[in-house]
Amino acid sequence: MKGGFLVRGLDRGGLIFLAIVLGVGILVPALNLLLPAGHPLHVPNYVVSLVGKYLCFALLALSIDLVWGYCGILSLGHGAFFALGGYAMGMYLMRQIGTRGVYAHPELPDFMVFLNWKELPWYWYGFDQFWFAAIMVVLVPGALAFALGWFAFRSRVTGVYLSIITQAMTFALLLAFFRNDMGFGGNNGLTDFKDILGYPVQAAGTRAVLFFASALALALGFLLCRAIIRSKLGKVLVAIRDAESRTRFLGYRVEHYKLFVFTLSACMAGVAGALYVPQVGIINPSEFSPANSIEMVIWVAVGGRGTLIGPVVGAILVNFGKTYFTAAIPEIWLFALGGLFIAVTLFLPKGIVGTASELMKKKSGKAERRDPAPEPAE
Repeated sequence: MKGGFLVRGLDRGGLIFLAIVLGVGILVPALNLLLPAGHPLHVPNYVVSLVGKYLCFALLALSIDLVWGYCGILSLGHGAFFALGGYAMGMYLMRQIGTRGVYAHPELPDFMVFLNWKELPWYWYGFDQFWFAAIMVVLVPGALAFALGWFAFRSRVTGVYLSIITQAMTFALLLAFFRNDMGFGGNNGLTDFKDILGYPVQAAGTRAVLFFASALALALGFLLCRAIIRSKLGKVLVAIRDAESRTRFLGYRVEHYKLFVFTLSACMAGVAGALYVPQVGIINPSEFSPANSIEMVIWVAVGGRGTLIGPVVGAILVNFGKTYFTAAIPEIWLFALGGLFIAVTLFLPKGIVGTASELMKKKSGKAERRDPAPEPAE
């Protein structure tokens, strides 16, 4: 792989997007740390955490767009990959509490002491080390996606049937993680985090670093996805999306391509979940809810599938609306979300960014026809 793989095919729009993301990643924490609370440009602590959460959701939406927008795989189970990455990070954060917990046990988390567990389960070993947790953040969601994709794609399960399978997967995990004997905190999940890499999770400096890390992960995820779709691999993915049977007839091992992009997408979702947990301070089984996975697809549809930038815009706009409406008029939020999805489907089938891009192309084409290029002089 050449060194310029990530920046290959990066156009003006992509550069502007990266500049905005990295600018926000630097500017928001700076305005929070460097300006006093009374200053008109000061960014409150809760805004830093809230926008950081939006950035994690944007990375998650980007991972869905990679498989749905460019390969035609409509996954209704990406909430599971997101939650697994979050649980991997949560397990590391729980191991850092140590004797500062309610029961002051040097090894067992409080919920295990409360449930009379005598020793740490084997699958919690290693999570006292950040490097091990970082590997698990990517490995666990990726392994689950690989196993599911291996059987589904080899069996040529596609369309709505694959969507149902992915949703059944996340619902099964929801039921499993609700059980106390699973060793993941049951209904309450994992919370009361203290430190990350030795720094207090609630400290302003730690919050700023987590915010920038979220913005950086989004930028790198965008570069990776853009490099893939602009490569020969991306052209094959689009061919699979538009005409899978013809692509297979031409000799391509379609299941291998789908398996690769599905696994990569799950790993990206896991990273988003790992960055999300220390910023919100909790991870519980509700993150596995099938409704969450459906809502994630709505983000992509609203922003514009198959555009990369669109899902980011959709995730931020929909979640901003959710934050506002659940506080102002909580009783109609779900109706507003459903109405938004119907309106986008009927009037903006290509989403906000996709429709805007199409209008700009039409406008540019009309301008070229009005002002044809002068013929060369003889």
